[in-house]
Amino acid sequence: MTDGHLFNNISLGGRGGTNPGQLKIYSGGILWKKQGGGKAVEVDKSDILGVSWMKVPRTNQLGVRIKDGLYYKFTGFRDQDVASLTNFFQNNCGITPEEKQLSVSGRNWGEVDLSGNMLTFMTGSKQAFEVSLADVSQTQLQGKNDVILEFHVDDTTGANEKDSLMEISFHIPNSNTQFVGDENHPPAQVFREKIMSVADVGAGVEEAVVTFEGIAILTPRGRYSVELHLSFLRLQGQANDFKIQYSSVVRLFLLPKSNQPHTFVVVTLDPPIRKGQTLYPHIVLQFETDYVVQSTLSMNEDLLNTKYKDRLEPSYKGLIHEVFTTIMRGLSGAKVTKPGKFRSCQDGYAVKSSLKAEDGVLYPLEKSFFFLPKPPTLILHEEIDYVEFERHAAGGSNMHYFDLLIRLKTEQEHLFRNIQRNEYHNLFDFISLKGLKIMNLGDLRTTDGVAEILENEDDDAVDPHLERIKNEAGGDESDEEDEDFVIDKDDGGSPTDDSGEEESDASESGDEKEKPAKKDTRKEASSSKASKKKARDGQDDGKKKKKKKKDPNAPKRAMSGFMFFSQVERENLKKSNPGASFTEVSRILGEKWKKLSKEEREPYEAKAKVDRKRYDDEKRGYNNPQPMNIDSGNESDSA
Repeated sequence: MTDGHLFNNISLGGRGGTNPGQLKIYSGGILWKKQGGGKAVEVDKSDILGVSWMKVPRTNQLGVRIKDGLYYKFTGFRDQDVASLTNFFQNNCGITPEEKQLSVSGRNWGEVDLSGNMLTFMTGSKQAFEVSLADVSQTQLQGKNDVILEFHVDDTTGANEKDSLMEISFHIPNSNTQFVGDENHPPAQVFREKIMSVADVGAGVEEAVVTFEGIAILTPRGRYSVELHLSFLRLQGQANDFKIQYSSVVRLFLLPKSNQPHTFVVVTLDPPIRKGQTLYPHIVLQFETDYVVQSTLSMNEDLLNTKYKDRLEPSYKGLIHEVFTTIMRGLSGAKVTKPGKFRSCQDGYAVKSSLKAEDGVLYPLEKSFFFLPKPPTLILHEEIDYVEFERHAAGGSNMHYFDLLIRLKTEQEHLFRNIQRNEYHNLFDFISLKGLKIMNLGDLRTTDGVAEILENEDDDAVDPHLERIKNEAGGDESDEEDEDFVIDKDDGGSPTDDSGEEESDASESGDEKEKPAKKDTRKEASSSKASKKKARDGQDDGKKKKKKKKDPNAPKRAMSGFMFFSQVERENLKKSNPGASFTEVSRILGEKWKKLSKEEREPYEAKAKVDRKRYDDEKRGYNNPQPMNIDSGNESDSA
């Protein structure tokens, strides 16, 4: 690279272990991204105070100290990388890296160097270890000569590592000359006071900047007191207590629920917190939408006017979810994602759907999809291979729902079921504008084309998804739609109790429970065939009587331009492709229709316009109409 250097397999070190990733060092600064996505560290060149090299076992470590006191350690450099990067820092950044020696003697006597919020223990001129004082939660003076440092119990640490640094004890004799004291003020006490003045957390009794009492959290489930501290977030519940460093917060989501009295705020973590064997990468908080709070921050005025200038104000008054998000953003530095341009038919920001037998809402955001509340599933647009609209078979031909399948590049699939049919156009337009690949019904790439297939009640309309299920179930080869083939509407599920919580949340990342869906569908198809056989044998138990009969006097629905085109071309295609299936013929028709110019489509569109007028006139004269109401917005299961 002419403007810098790019390295793979560079680990970012910390108290909780290491995370591998990709590091870019260029004239503008330093950028590190975690392998597989998630956490990122970006340091502007103007914020760098100094860099250092250290030879560690089997590799080299680059230390970067920045203005706000943070210290990053990147490990995984070869010897030749040290020489080239040293020249790069000198020539492009005007920084000369310092060389540090690692002490491997095992001696336990040395000196302490306090620089910024880093404590370094030196033996001779070599470094034995260093710790960040920002992680110190409490200091204790034991006797006259021992100082104990206790560290935050970071609940995101245990997600990746089995061990974590909890406590260090320093013995400082009265003869120490580095921290000079007197008879009533021994060197150990001087050392402890120095630690307290440098560390973000004073004597371990850090007062919360602001506290929100009795907040409902959906994952991990419970009601918690949410404390926002200077360096960490704390969730205090009756059974659980989580302490989460802000460095683990990747992003905040502020997502209002349409026509509901609650608003979601999601805190996305990397690494996630752990509860038992379940990992929680998303903390889903639920606030009362109209609840107004007034909060005054418990923060030193000098600190507020320096470090948090332009980020926080002394007090806030407003809706609770907005106040919480604003303060959380100011303290953690995390970005906030809000709904974008998408609007549902209910003038909301999401559509009702179900995932893994759980009812919820799907938010189409500018760079991702987010399903809430459980299992909270975040899907980035860049991870998507394609999406597919699938006709939902519940209710026979007069369907009110469809399904949305999202397939990732990793071949993992997410099936969002029971979406109201009147949401189709909004979703299709949004997905099309985002440039996502759509493997939709009949390969018709226009909104009207797919909508015709979703909405059409005539036998000319083909549902490839339904055909595939029939074939897998060994169904008949006839073109007639099996009206008894019904996927149980309740299969979408309803919110479960706490007993299924861990199981659902444990599958957030794997989604391996999607695959058995086909097996269940085949069983339903077989069951439907058996029902039809019973009906033919006169063994119908009466369920057939519940189906509404179509009035033969009702006006025939208007045909679209594509359907007039299909009438003309279908027979020709069957003659030229005698072995083609009904689905294959429909696919070819769709492709030919797409390629027609505006002038070539005009005769068919004109016929459609005349037929539409005919249908409207007949409908007005129809004295006993059967209620269709196919686009009702009130028949979806509640989220």
